[in-house]
Amino acid sequence: MSSPPARGATRRGPPPRRRRLTFNWVTFDRWLDRIVILAVVTAVTVGIVALALSLLVDP
Repeated sequence: MSSPPARGATRRGPPPRRRRLTFNWVTFDRWLDRIVILAVVTAVTVGIVALALSLLVDP
């Protein structure tokens, strides 16, 4: 059984690999869903506020 590495010792072996930036449709689709949901919620909120203001202002 090998002993744990000493404190401050460097790790042996190849350097850690960097993740390649690849295009992933699933991630893109999730972000697109979030953007669409945000746009719809904003539009509904603006519509409700506009309706409330038009009902309050109209004599």
